[in-house]
Amino acid sequence: MSDVQRESMEYDVVIVGGGPAGLSAAIRLKQLDENLEVVLLEKGSEVGAHILSGAVLDPCGLDALIPDWKEKGAPLNTPVKEDNFYMMGEAGQVRIPNFPMPPLMNNHGNYIVSMANVCRWMAEQAEALGVEIFPGMACSEVIYGENGEVRGVVAGEFGKEADGSQGPGYEPGMELLGKYVFLAEGVRGSLSKEVIAKYDLQAGKEPQKFGIGMKEIWEIDPAKHKEGTVTHTMGWPLNSNAGGGSFIYHIENNQVYVGFVVHLNYQNPHLYPYMEFQRFKHHPMVAKLLEGGKRVAYGARAISEGGYQSMCKMVAPGVALLGCSVGMVNVPRIKGNHNAMLSGKAAAEAAFEAIKAERQGDELSDYETEVRTGAIGQDLKKVRNVKPMWSKWGLTASLAMGGLDMWTNTLGFSLFGTMSHGKNDAQSTGSAAAHKPIDYPKPDGKLSFDRLTNVSFSFTNHEESQPAHLKLSDENIPISVNLRQFDEPAQRYCPAGVYEVVSEEGKEPKFVINFQNCVHCKTCDIKDPSQNITWTVPQGGDGPNYPNM
Repeated sequence: MSDVQRESMEYDVVIVGGGPAGLSAAIRLKQLDENLEVVLLEKGSEVGAHILSGAVLDPCGLDALIPDWKEKGAPLNTPVKEDNFYMMGEAGQVRIPNFPMPPLMNNHGNYIVSMANVCRWMAEQAEALGVEIFPGMACSEVIYGENGEVRGVVAGEFGKEADGSQGPGYEPGMELLGKYVFLAEGVRGSLSKEVIAKYDLQAGKEPQKFGIGMKEIWEIDPAKHKEGTVTHTMGWPLNSNAGGGSFIYHIENNQVYVGFVVHLNYQNPHLYPYMEFQRFKHHPMVAKLLEGGKRVAYGARAISEGGYQSMCKMVAPGVALLGCSVGMVNVPRIKGNHNAMLSGKAAAEAAFEAIKAERQGDELSDYETEVRTGAIGQDLKKVRNVKPMWSKWGLTASLAMGGLDMWTNTLGFSLFGTMSHGKNDAQSTGSAAAHKPIDYPKPDGKLSFDRLTNVSFSFTNHEESQPAHLKLSDENIPISVNLRQFDEPAQRYCPAGVYEVVSEEGKEPKFVINFQNCVHCKTCDIKDPSQNITWTVPQGGDGPNYPNM
C-alpha cells in the first residue's frame, strides 16, 4: 500500500474492464438483484475505445444474457452469408472445401460485428439497469485486505510527472472497494498478472500462449464488396517462419476488416509481424480486393491462444478473473467473445449467490466450476490440441491431425489426449545468430504502410509528461543481452514502433521507449525474451481511440 491518502467508496462488486466479459457480469448482477451496488471501471476514454477484435460473433453469449437483443437494437447487423478458407502461396491460392471441416467451424448463424460498438451498446444496457460506469479510470493498484484477500482497486490517479513524482495537478485517485472484485482487463492485464503471480494461479496449468493480431478497416470499391462474406487464409507470407493467418470480413457500408495474426511462439527473432501483415496485402487475391480503396483505421492487440489446458485458476480470495484475463479463445474458430460473455454471466451468478448468503472476500469456486464444466469448457476442450499440434508439427500436418482430433472430440474422445504447449512464447525465441534475417519490401503507401503512419489511424494519444507505463526491470538488458543475443526483437515485434535501438557513431547503442505510440497490445510483456518489460496502465483515457474496431 502507498502512503497517499485516498477517499474510498464501497460497492458489492467492483469490475475492472469494459469489454464483453466485464459488461456481461455487470448486466447479469443487476438482472439478478437491482439493489446490488455495481461499479465498472474502464481505462479507455469511453467504453469501446480500447476494444479491438476480428470479429465474427457467435451470439450464444448474448442469447444467454439478453435474449431480446435484436429488439433492443444490438449492433449485430451483418449475418455471415459465405465462408471461405484458402491456403496461400506467393502467387496464388487454393480454396479448402468446407465439407470436411468439423461442424464447429461453420459460421452459419454468426454475425460480423464491431466489438467496440457491441460493447458501447452493452454499456447502455448496463447503465439502464443502474450500473455505475466510469470511463477514463485506469486501475493502477490492487488493494488487499487484512487476511490477504483482494479488497478493491485504486482508480483515477492523474498528474504524475515523468519521474514519478506528484505534479502540481496531481489527483490521488480513489479506492473502490467491493465484497468481490472482477478483473476483466483482457489479455495480459496488469492487475490480473499481479494476482495470478501473487496467488500462483498458473500452478499445475500449461503456460498461456499468445498471438499478435493486427487489423485495418478499409473502404473498398462497391463492385468488389460482398457483405456477409468471411474469408480466412493460412500459409504465405508466414510459411514455416511462424504460425498464424489472416481474416477478411465484409461488413456494412462497403467496408472490410482486414486482419493478420502471428503466433508469438516464433523462433526467428528477425521476424517482423507488422511487416508480414503489410506484405500479405500485396498477395494478388488481397491486392485485387483493396486496390482503389482506402484504409480508415488500424489497431493491434494480443490474443490468448493457450486454450483449455492453459486456463489459470480463475478465483482467489475476493477476486475472480474473467474472459481473456483467463484465456477463453477457441483458436480454430478465432472466437472468444461469446465465452467472455458467458464467463461474465457465470461470475455474476456466483457472486450473487455468495452475497445473498452474506459471504464476501472468499473464493467464488462455483464460478470456476461452471466455466470448466459448462458451455465454455465444452467449447474449448474440443479444440484443445489444435494449437499445440500447430506449434509442434507445423501447418500442413496440424491441419490434418487437428481436423481429425476436432471430429473425434465431437464424439466425446480424443486420440491424442491433452497435448502440452511446452515453452512459453518468450522462451521460444531463438538467437539471432541461429536464424537468417528477413528482407521485407518497403511499404508502397497505397496497400502497405509504415508503422508510424498506421499508428496515426489508431488515434492513439498519451499525455507525454506522465511516467512511461512500460517498465524495464533492468535498463541494461535491452542492449547488453537482447541486442547481442537476439538483435533486440522489441524493434520488430511491437506493432506500434514503441521500441527503438538508436546508434550514434562512437557511442554505445541506446534503447528508446516511445510510450506515446503504445496501442496497449501488450506484446512486449509477452514476447520479450528476457521477460524484462512489464506493461502497466497509463493514466486514464490515454491510449488508442478505436472507432469501429
